[in-house]
Amino acid sequence: MGNLNVAVIGAKGLAGEVGKKGTVTDMTFYDYKSGTDSFTLIEPSKYPEKLSSLFYSVAMSEFAILVVDSIDSFLGETIVMTDSLGIDKGWIVLRNYIQPEQLKPLLAGTCLENYEFRDEDPIKLREELIAMAKADGRQPSDGTCGSCPVDSHFNVRGVGTVVLGSVIDGWFRKHDKMTVFPIRREVTLKSIQKHDLDADFGVKGDHVGLALRGIESDELDRGFVVTTDPSVKMSRKIEGKISLVKYWPSPLKEGMVLHIGHWMQMVPCRVASVDGDGDFRSASVVLELESDIIHRPGDKATIMYLEGGKLRVAGSATLE
Repeated sequence: MGNLNVAVIGAKGLAGEVGKKGTVTDMTFYDYKSGTDSFTLIEPSKYPEKLSSLFYSVAMSEFAILVVDSIDSFLGETIVMTDSLGIDKGWIVLRNYIQPEQLKPLLAGTCLENYEFRDEDPIKLREELIAMAKADGRQPSDGTCGSCPVDSHFNVRGVGTVVLGSVIDGWFRKHDKMTVFPIRREVTLKSIQKHDLDADFGVKGDHVGLALRGIESDELDRGFVVTTDPSVKMSRKIEGKISLVKYWPSPLKEGMVLHIGHWMQMVPCRVASVDGDGDFRSASVVLELESDIIHRPGDKATIMYLEGGKLRVAGSATLE
């Protein structure tokens, strides 16, 4: 049973021709299933108005399809976001007679520069995606240590509390004891569904529905994390060197209000101090967060400045 999560970014419309429309929030999900194999297309339906829509869509994915119908600041921001999240596998679909040579300078030096160009042929794209999902066919490895950030949650009559999300790392199985962060509640994983089919386990890359015993839906929120990983922790402060993108025009300043994005979280923070010596794009900073951010030691988080004008993706920081 293979699955692939794909961010369909840039111009809209292609995802609806390749997959079947499902859940709609600030992201729109499109699914396709063939036998036991499937893929999920995630389109940032509220972007560019909401940068979070783009961030969440890319953060949930491991493959991207960049659809280009014009070369503008939003395309540039989309490329920077995808690069900052390290999605190094993907395709590019060009529209309106745009040529690859026009795009290549924007991709140079990013993880998108090796993306392959594809024609806008929904049937062929669908066939290739399902073949990739089938070839992937991930299975559980030794041990059980996986995490699933919560995208949405609700109560189902006769089932109880259900959360939807993508397995971000590792794997877990039905009946596992899990911990819900940030409230540190222990719950039992009653059942797992993938594309409306019952499953015994969830593996990195699966888009899953998890039925949980021991918590009510109204106790949850987007960004919570359900995990069996003992290394998962919470932090309220980030200290160390940041890495600003090469297009970022000026140093961070004390008192600036930023947002830190990680998994399905976007947490406001304030720049408490900046060491301005040397290259400002790798300055040492202290960021004080408005609330705890959930992460594993060493995870990379995305720094965003929502007042940044044409570019709101500033860079990245390491969560220790």
